[in-house]
Amino acid sequence: MKRLVTVLEIALAATGVGVAQTKVGIVNLQRAIAETREIRKTIADGTARYRPREEEIQKLQAELQNLQQQIESGKLSPAAEQQARTESQFKERQLQRRDQDLRDDVARERDEIIGQARTRMQRVIEKIAEERGLDLVIDSSRTVSFKAGLDITDAAVLAYDKAYPVNQPVDRLTRPQSPGH
Repeated sequence: MKRLVTVLEIALAATGVGVAQTKVGIVNLQRAIAETREIRKTIADGTARYRPREEEIQKLQAELQNLQQQIESGKLSPAAEQQARTESQFKERQLQRRDQDLRDDVARERDEIIGQARTRMQRVIEKIAEERGLDLVIDSSRTVSFKAGLDITDAAVLAYDKAYPVNQPVDRLTRPQSPGH
């Protein structure tokens, strides 16, 4: 740890900034984004919105399992067994397509929402840093240890919720506005 501090001191000295002058803040960016009201609401809304598709997938799985049980029972005539196998193959492909489509849609939406929230959170953090006179804000995932007093994560969540209230429509297709604009 002493070596890390020394390396940091050397790096700061090389840039002309003294260690004693540098004010640092730490933020857990992932937690800050996840704890915003906007993200929590979006997760709840997404869960409700995708529930019918998940239920359809579960129904297909049950139908497929039922067909497999019929085939394995040995009680079907050869023609009925062949028909059940054909139907089973069709339902298996249908299940795979619907499952993949659902996963792709969820991932695409998640990436859009997280991307916008990350941009907004960075702006909020920059504003907090400016207000507190911080020279440097580091993501806690990039640190080994830090004093709790340096953590601005809770402040970032509160500021984000204030700047982007949940009752404000979440438009994932427009460029996010910076806080105070």
